[in-house]
Amino acid sequence: MAFAVFADGSANLPNDLLDGIHLLPCEYTMDGLPETYNGSIDTFDCHAYYDQLRNGHEAKTSLINPEVFFSHFSTVLEKDLDIIYISMSSGISGTYQAACSVARELMESHPGRFIHIVDSFGCGFGNGILAIEAAKLSSQDVDVHEAAALLDAEVPHVCQYFTVDNINHLKRTGRVSGITAAIATVLNIKPILYGDSTGHIISCATVRGRKKSIEALAQKYAEKHAAEENPSVFIFHGDCPDDAQMLARLVQAISPNASIRICQHEPFSGAHVGPGMLGLFFRGTSR
Repeated sequence: MAFAVFADGSANLPNDLLDGIHLLPCEYTMDGLPETYNGSIDTFDCHAYYDQLRNGHEAKTSLINPEVFFSHFSTVLEKDLDIIYISMSSGISGTYQAACSVARELMESHPGRFIHIVDSFGCGFGNGILAIEAAKLSSQDVDVHEAAALLDAEVPHVCQYFTVDNINHLKRTGRVSGITAAIATVLNIKPILYGDSTGHIISCATVRGRKKSIEALAQKYAEKHAAEENPSVFIFHGDCPDDAQMLARLVQAISPNASIRICQHEPFSGAHVGPGMLGLFFRGTSR
């Protein structure tokens, strides 16, 4: 490998896509009790976790501790390898700034080594797509500086749209106001959300009813997907597999040759979007 690739549990990567990627753990609490998510989405009990949230249990997340970056990055630097870390959006978390601070300090103490932090301007598999691409570039012996530039240029093409079933989870974590949440709940309004060019989560559409929100996600794919012969599309869900299957059918109707994969959504960002989150990730013309 030309350089080491790091991501964290929020990247939502299945085990078979982890080749060449180091995962950092994410910490959260459930009803005040500490939990560690190491990034193994295949062994994550999606139903149990989101059922807890349905039943009023409260999950809270925190930044990745700088000591985690120091420990994992130092081990790699001592092997004379450079590093690229794919971070969750600076618009929703301070993790990116924390990683940059650690990177600057470690490069000073390891002259000649290079660490690049990619701001994904997203979360969930939006990070994962970039981590997979980074590992591919490393396996092809692409120079780390060139790879860093290529990955930064790819960020605007990583499309990630999602909807939620209960907007009150976004209200609880400060993503929408209480008044907005109350009106949306009464009127059965479902937002279509995405990470904008600064990485902040905003609404790009609102529809009434769950079925229409799923159709709206498919419409975003129709509008934005890149002209590829065999596109890869990923659908992630917060314990709503039937809705994920419906979205997959709609996407397949638009792109019959698409390779579509359905996975569970990880608990870290899942704490903010709640059960019923349905997300669509693909490479597109732009966000």
